[in-house]
Amino acid sequence: MKKRLSSSYGSLPALALAVLLASLGISIATVALPTLATAFSVPTSQVQWVILAYLLAVTVTIVTAGRLGDLLGHRRVFLAGLVLFSAASAACAVTPTFTGLIAARAVQGIGAAILMALPLSIVRDTVPTERTGAAMGLMGTMSAIGTALGPSLGGLTIAGAGWRPMFVALAAGGIVAAIVTLRGVPGKAAEPSENRPQIDIFGMMVLTLTLAAFTVSVTGSRTGFSTDSLLLLLTAGIGGIIFVWVERTRKSPLVDFTVLQNRYIAAALVTNLLITAVMMTTLVVGPFFLAYALGLNEATVGLVMAVGPLTAALSGIPAGRITDRIGAGRALVLGLAQTILGLICLSMAPRYLGTTGYILSLMLLTPGFQLFLAANNASVMVAAPDDKRGMIAGLLGLSRNLGFIIGASVMATVFAAATGSQNAAETPPDLIAGAFSTTFLTAVGLSVFALFLSIATRPSPAPRAEHSA
Repeated sequence: MKKRLSSSYGSLPALALAVLLASLGISIATVALPTLATAFSVPTSQVQWVILAYLLAVTVTIVTAGRLGDLLGHRRVFLAGLVLFSAASAACAVTPTFTGLIAARAVQGIGAAILMALPLSIVRDTVPTERTGAAMGLMGTMSAIGTALGPSLGGLTIAGAGWRPMFVALAAGGIVAAIVTLRGVPGKAAEPSENRPQIDIFGMMVLTLTLAAFTVSVTGSRTGFSTDSLLLLLTAGIGGIIFVWVERTRKSPLVDFTVLQNRYIAAALVTNLLITAVMMTTLVVGPFFLAYALGLNEATVGLVMAVGPLTAALSGIPAGRITDRIGAGRALVLGLAQTILGLICLSMAPRYLGTTGYILSLMLLTPGFQLFLAANNASVMVAAPDDKRGMIAGLLGLSRNLGFIIGASVMATVFAAATGSQNAAETPPDLIAGAFSTTFLTAVGLSVFALFLSIATRPSPAPRAEHSA
């Protein structure tokens, strides 16, 4: 136990830094979009691919990244991800063309997928079970810090030295993380190649194309589903059916669906998707309410929106400690209940208390989400079979990313439908406020379903993070 506890303290700095870098990879670039549009003389409709290329690459490769960790060794693949992320970041910094930047961002996203998936499985390899919740809370905190820090760090860098040093900083961070990994993250003896399961190349291709079609179908149109979007969505549905059939015929599948027959793990993935979609709604709908219903200017909207990531950064580690103390099962239910209460307050309080009601609601909602996240991740990884932890960590990451996509598309559509107008600036404030309430009451319904699903599928006794390994 002492040896394992010692190794956990050595591994956590590297894992936390990796999660921070992956989060910075998306948030730091958002503030650079106007500068990049000017530097490369491209329109807004094209410059958004600096963000989309990264997100798309993460989404379509995160399950594969986790499975490769199972087959080739978690530490080995994690190091490869850091090297790939650093190299792609350096390529972003030196590329002379916009096409080259998009290609480098896609490769950077593949590296980020590894940095998002593998830390969860490495935590289970190196951290005692009774401290799993605290480790998951730390990962959540670092992700939130990256989200909150990215825009300000990117803005300062651009103002002082231009946009290229921004990517140099990410490359340097990846190198530092690789050095810390070599020194602090223990490795396991590799399994003999003749006994090692084969990588499911065909399954990887089918899943990648399926997820790419789905992601582009729901992000490619800002004005509703076009014919092309519907065709891509149909393609994704057919690809999903083919993928399930293919995986059931493989001796070493990319996704082992027998693991998903565990009702608890399957429900945890669905719940993760639903709650992530709900939280994404605050980011895509909130600014419209603050600007057009409350009449705040851009700077004030930015400050109010920063309350969420800041609260998440402060509440992640306490959420992990609560998970360890009361058990993942109880913490999960408590986190979902607090999330539901926060959403109810967010749907109502800002209409009567204005900006103060919005901020107080976020300060109630966000810690509930962080508690849910720490408890859900900890309990799933404790329940995961040893030889499939990377795959399940990848599925957790995939469900989170799909939640982001669904929250940004479907919930935004709910809001737009409730306003009955395509131009929010011309919509009366009362109608904007009503649409805001409708959208978040819909989010309450999704969260209540998630709570019911978690309670109904929880085994007895429930997985608890405080049990010793």
